[in-house]
Amino acid sequence: MSGVVLRNLVKSYDGKKNVIDNINLDIKDKEFVVLVGSSGCGKSTILRLISGLEDITSGEVLIDGKVINNTPPKDRDIAFVFQSYALYPHMSVYDNMAFGLKMRKYDKSVIDEKVREVAKALNLEELLDRKPKQLSGGQRQRVALGRAIVRNPKVFLMDEPLSNLDANLRVQMRSEIKRLHNKLQTTFVYVTHDQTEALTMGDRIVILDKGKIQQADSPEIIYNKPANKFVAGFIGQMNFIDVNVINGSFEIEGVKFDGCNIPDGYVTVGIRAEKMTCGDKSVFVKPEITEMTGGERIVYFNLNNCRCSAKVPMDYLVGDNIELKISSGNMYFFDSESGEVIKNEKV
Repeated sequence: MSGVVLRNLVKSYDGKKNVIDNINLDIKDKEFVVLVGSSGCGKSTILRLISGLEDITSGEVLIDGKVINNTPPKDRDIAFVFQSYALYPHMSVYDNMAFGLKMRKYDKSVIDEKVREVAKALNLEELLDRKPKQLSGGQRQRVALGRAIVRNPKVFLMDEPLSNLDANLRVQMRSEIKRLHNKLQTTFVYVTHDQTEALTMGDRIVILDKGKIQQADSPEIIYNKPANKFVAGFIGQMNFIDVNVINGSFEIEGVKFDGCNIPDGYVTVGIRAEKMTCGDKSVFVKPEITEMTGGERIVYFNLNNCRCSAKVPMDYLVGDNIELKISSGNMYFFDSESGEVIKNEKV
């Protein structure tokens, strides 16, 4: 069992502000967990605390049920794949992949067998004699993955490993990493700022903001049942519209929506961009910008003086004014001050 547990984890650099603020997280054995959030939210710091590259201010990190706070990084049986690849430029691909095993005094024949086995799995067999400068970005990333895999660690930590690759390579490498996880059956903790990576790769997504966990759930629950406005806005394309609820009714651009079982007062309505043509009430808007994204268009406009967007089919009539079809059944309701979700029992 190689689960990772974070208990009341705190990290502060100055003793005043907590970069990681009392985080509790239980990562199960063989689980692929993605930490996601905007820059500065603390996701990479969590990896460094797990690996031992940063000292813990308070709290505990456990692997296999054992507290490892004071265990040196080299003894934690963790492999870290960095954004920058961190390959040794003077070493061949073979030597880069073999380096960790050599440091652990493995027999040469065992090293050779492991390196060549992993190289075959990653399509690196023809590149073993090359130096990193002779490789493409995707090839370097595969070497960095291979160097981690040959060690057969208990836990893989990956810090935005695909961010330096072009769009097509990122798609390929997402599939490659997911395939490796399925094959290796090892615990993966993966950091990204890319919501597509989070949704497509993770068994569970942990969304962070200002050093705190906002929600930790499956991709489906994160997308369909966000805990608050921050989560709803971070994953997917969500519109936020300010409305005033009176006796369960409110208006959007003069169109009345009623039958909502939420408290009276000002609230924020959330509607996903792809749900702006899936309802029973018509709202007419004037597009300000139109973008083509292949099989659909994205149009931008204002509702109740709030900036919004809609994803519409390519054959959707887009002119001076367009008709949107929206329904309260596709709406989320958030407290205007706290941002917490308000349950609407009739939706």
